[in-house]
Amino acid sequence: MPGSQLDDLTARLASTRWPDLPDVGWHRGVPVSYLRTLAEHWRTGYDWRRHEAALNEIPQYVTEVDGQRLHFLHVRSPEPDATPLLLLHGSAGSFVEFLDGIGPLTDPKAHGADPADAFHLVIPSLPGFAFSTPLSGPGWGSERMAGALVRLMARLGYDRYGVQGGDTGSWVAPAIGRQASDRVVGVHVNALLTFPTGAAGELDGLTEIERRRLEAMESYNDGYLQIQAKSPHTLAYGLQDSPVAQLAWILELFQRLTDHPDDGLAEDVVGRDRLLTNVMLYWLTGAGGSSAQVYYEDITASAWGDEAWGDGTGCGAGDAGREAAAPGTVPTGVLVATTRDVTVRRFAERDHHVVHWSEYDRGGHFFALEQPDLFVADVRQFFGKVR
Repeated sequence: MPGSQLDDLTARLASTRWPDLPDVGWHRGVPVSYLRTLAEHWRTGYDWRRHEAALNEIPQYVTEVDGQRLHFLHVRSPEPDATPLLLLHGSAGSFVEFLDGIGPLTDPKAHGADPADAFHLVIPSLPGFAFSTPLSGPGWGSERMAGALVRLMARLGYDRYGVQGGDTGSWVAPAIGRQASDRVVGVHVNALLTFPTGAAGELDGLTEIERRRLEAMESYNDGYLQIQAKSPHTLAYGLQDSPVAQLAWILELFQRLTDHPDDGLAEDVVGRDRLLTNVMLYWLTGAGGSSAQVYYEDITASAWGDEAWGDGTGCGAGDAGREAAAPGTVPTGVLVATTRDVTVRRFAERDHHVVHWSEYDRGGHFFALEQPDLFVADVRQFFGKVR
């Protein structure tokens, strides 16, 4: 990354116009006192070049699929019979979520595990995120992303493979299973959202825990989702121009969705510098606005039946909405972090062919980042069942 970009970042952080806000904790968003402390560490204590060097030790590639620049990590296992596996991040996250799992997943023998559980890993930046920018145009919802990743895996020579995804990745991963059911051995998801349809009797017999999950979903502060789904371009100006705005936008989600004590901080869970490395991938690539577009495509454009990006492939947004309504047939594993996830099993089983279900009382929404050991173990267990 050019030094001029780092100089510009330092100057912008130093000249931030800080608002005068009451100190009321996190109830109204990110507290200014904490954000100022974190921003100052970003400016004076965080060493991007050190973290950049560590990232560059991982094999990374850029290609073009469907007219879109697509960046991905590709780490092959030393085990020749390893299972190819796509790992898909979510919104507010990036491929950084999976860094601690790369070694154990690709080389289990070196980490005291069974070599039969080895994976060849392909870890893309989803279109519009990090180095898969800029977006080539509108229409990059989860179904179109899935189609591009199916073509990427074919281009890499992988005829049979697994898929794992959380958050946005938990929408893209099942879409890959639907589009390439003859090639996908299994789909593993976490942070999966499941919704009632309003059908008569569908809430009968829910456990108390499941009812609390539904209540949590209904009362959740979804302002983040709504602004990205309705006005992603308006949001983009602030995130593109102000590093503190980009930091606050991501930080609130990590604070809200990671598993920490009520008086704790997200950085206590994921590490201050790891959090900032994730933010850097948004800031340096200008991905704040483009990463928001998937919300618009999957919620707003899909509801309108907008097929503006039709390219002859039969995968317009209108088709995406219809495909997404069809239950999946590929064996699916669901990981639930009980402290933060709101997944209801009967709704998941309605929409997916669930053959593996696990719940953990540690870890949150960014499970692979927060609990990499548990994440690796659950991925191994699921794919051990289906491959």
